[in-house]
Amino acid sequence: MERVSYSATGRRKAAAARVEVTKGTGKFLVNNKDLTAYLTRESLVNHASEPLDVAELKGTVDVTCRARGGGIMGQSGAIRLGLARALLQMNPDLRSPLRREGMLTRDPREVERKKYGQPKARKRFQYSKR
Repeated sequence: MERVSYSATGRRKAAAARVEVTKGTGKFLVNNKDLTAYLTRESLVNHASEPLDVAELKGTVDVTCRARGGGIMGQSGAIRLGLARALLQMNPDLRSPLRREGMLTRDPREVERKKYGQPKARKRFQYSKR
């Protein structure tokens, strides 16, 4: 019997996540680690697994991710987007609830580059009149 899987890619800041969803028992692995072990903060775990709550599929599908780049905050957002897209492939009827929660929109914000003659992107060195 062939296992049917649905895969999608999610990106956020400098992070990218390849997410694969299959019917199963509710396992959630990120880089071969459990989700709670990989994303150490409970808020990030909840953020990444939010599409499963909206789709009411928690405990019925297995999720496998390969996340790379950025930090755990960006990776959490990338996993969330990838998971939402994979669930949409699995069941197109989920489009409106996922869209309503804003889970199908890629966050376009990126880190602004540092400019020369300044300590950071927008911060200036202190002005000295004399």
